[in-house]
Amino acid sequence: MDLKDYIRDVPDFPTTGILFRDITPLLQSPVALSHVVDRLSEKYGGAAIDSIVAIESRGFLFGAPLAYRLGKPLVLARKEGKLPGESFRSEYSLEYGSAVVEMHKDAVKEGDRVLIIDDLLATGGTLAAAAQLVEESGGKVDGIATIIELTALEGRKRIQGYNFHTLVQY
Repeated sequence: MDLKDYIRDVPDFPTTGILFRDITPLLQSPVALSHVVDRLSEKYGGAAIDSIVAIESRGFLFGAPLAYRLGKPLVLARKEGKLPGESFRSEYSLEYGSAVVEMHKDAVKEGDRVLIIDDLLATGGTLAAAAQLVEESGGKVDGIATIIELTALEGRKRIQGYNFHTLVQY
């Protein structure tokens, strides 16, 4: 299946000059969504991971079914101020601004092996921030996965040293 058939290009969103890769059509297709979850399950089904960290918000859409399929706990990496308990926080830059991601301090245990998942790798800031949170909690990032990678933005440079897997490259 060519997942690009289920990813819509939206020019000048959220700001002028940005070409947004919209996964809404993919999510609206049970066949395409199942394909994504199946591919990720095949890739990580035999991995010795203890939990899956999904990044808000679109990472949740793939992290939840993957955690269910693999029988692993789902840990949420959320935007600033969204978690009710004690949290680690990491600030990072985006291709069009900056943001903060947080994770509960008790979500990842010392020595846990973690898979981080998000919908897209652009500049790598969000994924690098999530990796920092996992490591700050005493966990080990066993892998990072996305559905889409925007290669021209060279986000892999920010996550060098981590095992990275993506399903689609632009």
